[in-house]
Amino acid sequence: MTDVIILPMIPIYFCSINFKSNLKQVIMNYVKNRKIWIMSTMVCVIGYAVSCVKNDQVIMPSSSGTNSTTLVSLKTATAPTIDGTIDPIWAKATKLSVTPAVPDPGNGLFAGYSGNQYPATIRSMYDAQNIYFLVEWADAGKSVNVAPWYFNPSVNNPGKATGWQKEPSSNSYDVNGVLTRSGFGEDKLAMLWNIDSSTPLFTGQTCYASCHVFTPYMDYSKNPAVFTSNANSGNHYTNGAAEKIDMWWARLGYIGKDASLNYMDDNYQDWAGGPSIWNITGGNANGRHVDGISPDGTASATWPYRPNYTVSPTQGEVNNSQNLKITGSSTSVSVPMWVIPGSNTNFIMISDTGGAVAKKVVAVDSLGVLTLNDGSKIDPTTGTDYQRTGDAVTGPTAAKSIAAYIAVPLVGGRADIACAAVYTGSGWVVEYKRALKTGDVLKQDIDFSNLADQQFGIAIWNQSNYQHGIQPNLTLTFQK
Repeated sequence: MTDVIILPMIPIYFCSINFKSNLKQVIMNYVKNRKIWIMSTMVCVIGYAVSCVKNDQVIMPSSSGTNSTTLVSLKTATAPTIDGTIDPIWAKATKLSVTPAVPDPGNGLFAGYSGNQYPATIRSMYDAQNIYFLVEWADAGKSVNVAPWYFNPSVNNPGKATGWQKEPSSNSYDVNGVLTRSGFGEDKLAMLWNIDSSTPLFTGQTCYASCHVFTPYMDYSKNPAVFTSNANSGNHYTNGAAEKIDMWWARLGYIGKDASLNYMDDNYQDWAGGPSIWNITGGNANGRHVDGISPDGTASATWPYRPNYTVSPTQGEVNNSQNLKITGSSTSVSVPMWVIPGSNTNFIMISDTGGAVAKKVVAVDSLGVLTLNDGSKIDPTTGTDYQRTGDAVTGPTAAKSIAAYIAVPLVGGRADIACAAVYTGSGWVVEYKRALKTGDVLKQDIDFSNLADQQFGIAIWNQSNYQHGIQPNLTLTFQK
């Protein structure tokens, strides 16, 4: 979730085609082959953290069966409090019902999730300073413990490997499609917006305007260059140097952990260096970035020579992992960096790492025993506190699993969107606000201040990493 949805965030993409003559021939071949044409159309509905199109391609996503596609933002003199409690003023705002659905791109990437639907309602209000949103949906489980660390004694190999492992962040399946382990992903919500109407395809395709999935790409790493099939990789990026998309990213476990984290992560998408990068990497150019960074005018010195970006301060969900050499060995293994002994928490707060709460792991021996910076030890082989118990496929993780992420408050442009996420016991209430016009000078934020209609798309994740339900082609309009 710091990037990627993956998308979110995460993703599959219909790859780019560089020249119109080649594009015309490829499209004609698709039309002649009905099976491939149908598959490609399905792929394009992948959506938020996973998607793609080209400037002169037209994709018509299928309807999800909602009762409307227009969200009316109510003009209000009374601002709601952004705390996840639904204030009475919200009753005056009309609900838009949506049904984000998880597509099937045909490659198994969304296996176990495809076809799932996450019906939700959206409400909006605005005043002279801010725009407000309220999104609600039913969810039988609160999924906020993301890929936690646990100890598996069966894979501990003294001197070569330890049993410290991370739970999968989404469902795992064997070659026959049988579930082998339920995922430990995070419930999430995201929205995409067209910045300054810069992305022409967004008007009709919303989320899919930046999607680049599958199909042939012009591989310039070969001589002569050839169209090459790409079935399993890609990222969000736009199709022109001036095109940008605003991406709002709510990771609900992170947001709900502490009041200092009550913000959506404000991100954006750009064109990731253009066709010279897209075609070499096969639709895997990364156009997803956090707000506040931008191209620095240089490029990577190694293939495929992607553009370099300025650096963002450490913030958001930061991996709680490190590589340490097994004591008495030259073998390095991955283990947690910080632990809170005796507890089971979904995140470790960055503020806890500077005092007496969290302890740093400074050594690991051949049995997997961790030594902490105060001299104490965690022996995962004694008892089962750090080991899975119960059903191996759908059972819980270890009783004292260790958080896989450190939670660091967002700052600057990434903290433009105040947000509260509350799990009610049967579903989520996500309430958020943003200034109609932010202080953005890099053109990384949507500007609502002229109260013009805005197209948008929304996505919902349920205990998953990149697999998500998608609702495209929605319109925000302001009550005048």
